Amino acid sequence: MDYSGKKVLLVEDNELNREIATEILKSLGMKVDCAADGMEAVEIISSEAGNQYDLIFMDIQMPKMDGYTATREIRTLNDSKKANIPIIAMTANAFDEDRKKAIKAGMNGHIAKPIDVNVILQNLDRIFGQNGDEDTMAKE
Repeated sequence: MDYSGKKVLLVEDNELNREIATEILKSLGMKVDCAADGMEAVEIISSEAGNQYDLIFMDIQMPKMDGYTATREIRTLNDSKKANIPIIAMTANAFDEDRKKAIKAGMNGHIAKPIDVNVILQNLDRIFGQNGDEDTMAKE
């Protein structure tokens, strides 16, 4: 599938991880904006500018507000488009229990770090292609 023009919000507190992920996503043709923590992500998605995003890549362990809390906050927004935006966890926590915790928080996918482009593509294909259910989410 072609992801050119898809606009994503990358939520990552580590500058190096943010730069690497941004380059990978841009190489797939995506437009990338960044937020440094979950609180900033919720503010961006809650604002009028939040309507422009097709997907959120969300780190889990961040200062101020972690990815699980940010996802739960986004899921409660009154605007259904914003509240239902696909959110993919990007985390160093690669165990099955972490994947289940991501699903429970309302996330649509789980990608373990270091980031594998093929796993990103599997998640994107599932979300934008067939909109498969969370139980079949692509994982490493």
